[in-house]
Amino acid sequence: MIVRELKLKLTKEQEIILKEWLWILSGVFNWASRKIKQDAKNKIYYSKMDFQNLLAEHGKKIGIPSHTIQGILIQAWSAWDKCFKKIGREPNLKSARNKLNSIPFLDAIPLSRLTLKTIKIPVIGSIRYFKQEIPQGKIKQARIIKRASGWYCQITIDAKHLFFVKKTEEQVGIDTGFKNLAVLSNGVKYENQRNYFEGQERLAKAQRGKNKKLSARLHERIANRRKDYNHKVSKEIVQNYKEIYIVNDNLRGQSKIFGKSVSDAGISQLRNFILYKSENHGRVAKLVDSNYTTMTCSFCGARIGPIGLSGLAVRDWVCSACGAVHDRDVNSAMVILNLGLGYSLVNLKSLGI
Repeated sequence: MIVRELKLKLTKEQEIILKEWLWILSGVFNWASRKIKQDAKNKIYYSKMDFQNLLAEHGKKIGIPSHTIQGILIQAWSAWDKCFKKIGREPNLKSARNKLNSIPFLDAIPLSRLTLKTIKIPVIGSIRYFKQEIPQGKIKQARIIKRASGWYCQITIDAKHLFFVKKTEEQVGIDTGFKNLAVLSNGVKYENQRNYFEGQERLAKAQRGKNKKLSARLHERIANRRKDYNHKVSKEIVQNYKEIYIVNDNLRGQSKIFGKSVSDAGISQLRNFILYKSENHGRVAKLVDSNYTTMTCSFCGARIGPIGLSGLAVRDWVCSACGAVHDRDVNSAMVILNLGLGYSLVNLKSLGI
């Protein structure tokens, strides 16, 4: 699947309608969330199909397509499903501080509704957008999103985004971090741009001046720059290596210790980009457990390297068992590669690796 975002050129009437829809759908989401929570107390649970049809006849009453209302119900159901499975928190109700900012259209949009300059949305009609190249394929669904920089139509296309990849048998291990976003086992390093920290001063001025629109726009710009950089890094890695092994750090646990540094790096986003691009291009990409990778010598397997928070300042170290000199991050990436290839840490010395 390919996701493309079309920046819309709304008329005043269209913008008024969409804002009204967001307000109504916020109420639908809150009703759905409360219903799931209250019924769960009485041991009443719903399947996804049953829940999305609870308001089957309300679309005509409020002038919103039925599949759009179903999309909001599914959104609430999915949030609570994650909460019940203990892989997510209890969803918050939509409010002035937690606004609903997207309108789903679950039905497939025929290609006849999409021209070089306009896209036809049910009830709204034809909406103009800034021209851009759109891949060929069936449009599975759409979503209109309100952001600080304007309104967008996000379309999901049944196609694959393919780019040129080098014919190679080269394998690589990747260690991720904060100073360097990604360090490869062959010594290549990709710096962390630190987009949030670079824009923190200007963002603070906007927040002190209570300029909410500028603050939101700056947050969006930071996120866009991070996403763009991660796309470029992931593409370059997938192009150059056949087998890719990535450290699977506990990012949620790290964020409790290091705070903003974790989210600013966008490590989880980079990992996801590498995984799906590798799958599309026939590459092998796997996550590898990070236990002991920092303290283990990649040559002999001895666990005598720096450990704990106090050891973070140690960037280079010498293995007292075999005398190898290590760059901390490159060594970790080499250990990750060995683990990904199936070599046991305790047998590295006997295998001569």
